[in-house]
Formats: sequence, C-alpha cells, structure tokens
Amino acid sequence: MNTPINVSQAQTRRSLQGQVKWGNRVVTLGGNAPIRVQSMTNTDTVDVIGTAIQVKELALAGSELVRITVNTPDAAKAVAPIREQLDRMGVDVPLIGDFHYNGHRLLSDYPECAQALSKYRINPGNVGKGDKHDMQFTQMIEVALRWDKPVRIGVNWGSLDQELLAKLMDENALRSEPWDAKQVMYEALITSALDSAQLAQNLGMPPEQIMLSCKVSGVQDLISVYRELSKRSVHPLHLGLTEAGMGTKGTVASATSMGILLQEGIGDTIRVSLTPQPGESRTQEVVIASEILQSLGLRTFVPSVTACPGCGRTTSTTFQELAKQIDDYLRTQMPVWRTKYPGVEHMKVAVMGCIVNGPGESKHANIGISLPGTGEAPAAPVFIDGEKVQTLRGHQIATDFQKIVEQYIEEKYSTV
Repeated sequence: MNTPINVSQAQTRRSLQGQVKWGNRVVTLGGNAPIRVQSMTNTDTVDVIGTAIQVKELALAGSELVRITVNTPDAAKAVAPIREQLDRMGVDVPLIGDFHYNGHRLLSDYPECAQALSKYRINPGNVGKGDKHDMQFTQMIEVALRWDKPVRIGVNWGSLDQELLAKLMDENALRSEPWDAKQVMYEALITSALDSAQLAQNLGMPPEQIMLSCKVSGVQDLISVYRELSKRSVHPLHLGLTEAGMGTKGTVASATSMGILLQEGIGDTIRVSLTPQPGESRTQEVVIASEILQSLGLRTFVPSVTACPGCGRTTSTTFQELAKQIDDYLRTQMPVWRTKYPGVEHMKVAVMGCIVNGPGESKHANIGISLPGTGEAPAAPVFIDGEKVQTLRGHQIATDFQKIVEQYIEEKYSTV
C-alpha cells in the first residue's frame, strides 16, 4: 500500500511578536499572528482630505496597515489632521510614516506628527552620511521610544548605504576567494538592516518592536536575501518586491517571490508594490496581496469564487459575466459583512460553464451553479452544500442565482 501523501502547508514562522497600535486598535505582528497586508498611499500627504479618503479606501479593501509619505514640514503638519479625519470617519487603521533624509528633523520638530503615527519607517541608507548617520538615526529612535512607537528599518538596494557597500567591497577584495558582486550586495543589505537593528536595541528599543525589510526588485534576489536574513534575525520581517512593476508583470513577480518565501515561513507583513494601470484604483495592490495569502491558505479575506477558464464547450459568455458579477458583489459587500456575517469569508462559490466539471465543482462548493454549455439543454442546476436544490432556466439565471447566494448568506451566517 502506498504511503499517504503529505498535506502541503507553510512552515512555522520564527520571528518575535510585536504590536502596532492606534486608539483601541491593536495589530499584532510576527510570531503566531496572522500575516498582515500593508499598502501605501500615492497622494500628496499635504492634501489631508484626499489622503484620508485613499487611506479609507485601502483599509476597506483589506489593508491592515497604511503607509504615508512624510517628506516635508507641510507633510508632517498634515499627519495629525489626516489621523483626525480618519477617526471621524471611523477608520482606525494604523498609519506608518515613511521617512527619508530628513526624518530626524521632522519627527523632532513636529511632535504632533510623531504622536499621530503608529509606526515609523527608517531607511538607514539615507538617514545621514558619515558621523551624521548614527546621530540622526539615534534621534529618530529616541522619538520612537518617547512616544512608544515601533519602527521598520527598511533597507532598499536602490538607496543602499554606499559607505557600507564600499567597505564590504574592500573586504571582499582581500578574500582568497572573493564573492561575486551580487553576493556582496546581498551582504550589504543584510548587514545594514542588522547593524541598524542592533543600534536601535542598544538605545533601548525592544527587539519585537523592530521590523526589518531588505527590498530588491528581482524575484531570485528577494528569495536569496530573505532566506539569509531570516536565518540571522528574529525580528518580524516586512516582505515585498520594491518597484514590482505594472499589471501582470508586477502581479506575477510579487506572487512568485513572496509565495515561495511565505511557504517557507518567512514574512510577517507583505506589500505588493504595484504600479497602477492608468485609471486603476490604488486598492488593486491590496487585492493582490490578499489573494496571495488566501491562495496559500494563510489567510481568508473574502469568499472564493471558482470559475472555469472556458473552452469550445462554453462559447456563451454568460458564465464569465456571472462569475465576475458574483466576485465583484462579494468583494463590495465584505466591509459590511465582516461584522454582520462572521465566517462568510470562508464561503466557496462555484460558477461553471458546462457539464464536464460543473456539477462536480459545484458540489465541492458551499453554493454552485453549472451553466449550460454549447449544445446542452438550457438549464442550470444549482447545488447547495453538496446537494442539488433546483434548476434555473430562462433569461434571469444570473439575477436568480445572486438572490440564492444572498439568501444562503443570510440563513447560514447571520448572527441575528
């Protein structure tokens, strides 16, 4: 007799567990906490209303942390009003301040900004050069300690500390068997993050309140760097390709690289740094990040819709239109349903296009429909929890099926 096939599952993460807070909202990071979805606004932070609206949109889409740019005194002045506007709208998502070059001054000069943020992102590659590096880094950590804020030390190979890189290159030249340039670059990224984390700890920052990231734009580079970083650190790790790209390129690259690492138990928060298509909503990066986690079985955010790709048997576009209609409907309703119908995110819906796999997939779903394919009788059997309950006919199949889905959700998930 053959031995049972092992059930695939992600490895256990090894990081410490920290927290990001705002008001009564506490988001745990690392350890056994859920892997969190993060996003970033692309509005001018000085535009208080515009930025608050986009933060709200990202939060409603499922982003559990939202980062905003804080690059000028006017941007720093806008942070507290943005937080106040969000609070008035009932949006309690924590805000992360993204600082480069002048963060030490902005956090010190504008305490209301430092207080309104829930977390600071510090880039050790541009916090200061020479003797100013440690002094200005220390200044930011001291502000974080004063207001009890966690930090992310975010290294990026596009803004890597050039003095550190030159030092490691010189050391490499003296090796009997020198590393290639890419290996030295990897080491520089990791060393920058770990040395900065150690300095923050020396200043009194608890290790669980220090998150690390070493972002690169290549899939294999990201995998290599994070595998090594995870071996040498117990800090929570923020995961994501930097400048992932646009459309399918950015989606595939992000899913491929992060999927491999997440399966290995590496990564505590993720962001898909997707370049939006012209006119595309910023929330698309949140949808993709959520789908990566849901596809791996690590999180469940929205009911899943199974739909066949179509073939010569399914010349009608009805099943495509219905699948999109149902998927859009479920996603749109989730901000309300999360509290009204707890557990609905685990529901599975199948919208199939012909008799080959349609009935079988529909039986495996909580609720499914098999639409008629080419040459099949104009009938659509509907299955609920594995049992055929009725057959839909006529021109109102799509409308009738959506009503059945709504009724099923109300009966199965309502707490009233």
